[in-house]
Amino acid sequence: MPSTQKITIGISMGDANGIGLEIILKSFEDKRMFDFFTPVLFAPKNIVKYHHAHFKLDCALNWSNGWSDIKKGKLNILGPQEANEKISFGTCDSQIGALAVASFQEATQALKTQKIEALVTAPIHKQAIQSEHFKFPGHTDYLAQELEGESLMFMVTEGLRVALLTDHIPLHQVAQELQETLLTKKIQQLQQSLIVDFGITKPKIAVLGLNPHTGDHGVIGLEDDEVIRPVLATFQEQGHLVYGPFAADSFFGSDAYRGFDAVLAIYHDQGLIPFKTLSFGKGVNFTAGLNRVRTSPDHGTAFEIAGKGIADNSSFVEALFMAKKIVLQRQSQLQDSDL
Repeated sequence: MPSTQKITIGISMGDANGIGLEIILKSFEDKRMFDFFTPVLFAPKNIVKYHHAHFKLDCALNWSNGWSDIKKGKLNILGPQEANEKISFGTCDSQIGALAVASFQEATQALKTQKIEALVTAPIHKQAIQSEHFKFPGHTDYLAQELEGESLMFMVTEGLRVALLTDHIPLHQVAQELQETLLTKKIQQLQQSLIVDFGITKPKIAVLGLNPHTGDHGVIGLEDDEVIRPVLATFQEQGHLVYGPFAADSFFGSDAYRGFDAVLAIYHDQGLIPFKTLSFGKGVNFTAGLNRVRTSPDHGTAFEIAGKGIADNSSFVEALFMAKKIVLQRQSQLQDSDL
């Protein structure tokens, strides 16, 4: 059972032409959610009203006028009364993208100033958000700039945790990014998150190889032998439970991942294809390594089904509870360190 300790959780609305507001409102139709959260949604009030009516949802809303007006037992909407942008489900629109950015930036500011204890971000469309004022490929890069620490993209579900050495970069850049310094840093970040955020005292980590068959002793590339193996040997000499490199093609299908607390993948699709295959609809994207907690569902804007009322909110609910769990785990770690 999740802890009944309630937290104030911020939510950015994502792309209003996608499924973000649908899954947010669906999640808080269940009044039991208010036993665990005081939610604050950063969004223009008329945009939320439009979605609420369109999907015919029965969600208890509070049209808040400010932080002093936040109410328990309701989904608090904090934002301007009106936005002039028109909703067109399934459409990439830079004006709607700008609304998503504004929501995200307001939520991030609330996270920085601790008005909220954690942030859950609904999906954005990476093309729609680009502008002269916002040139980040996604949430993670902006949060890394605004918050303290160094970010680590960490996908989490029951029985499987996958972190990424490199995330949103072109595939042809991965090999040149694979350097001893970066690999060492990411393994250390992963260890720290497992200890602090998940309460695993002595984490056991698997590292995947870059090349097919981990290079076959240099026949299919040298990076596994020249970069990955020496770094892992150093960790092992220091007494850390860090193993690999493992051939990525068989690692997940053979259930080898079940023997580890987390897996470090070298690039985006190497880690996320198996993760989403095994856990789609229940996975959570957690930005580890920062001084504040942010999670998101493991899917995008889903323009192809936007507006149809059929979006599954399971991953969003998982993201809410994962954020809460990590907040409470961090609080517990701080209390233990003060004893």
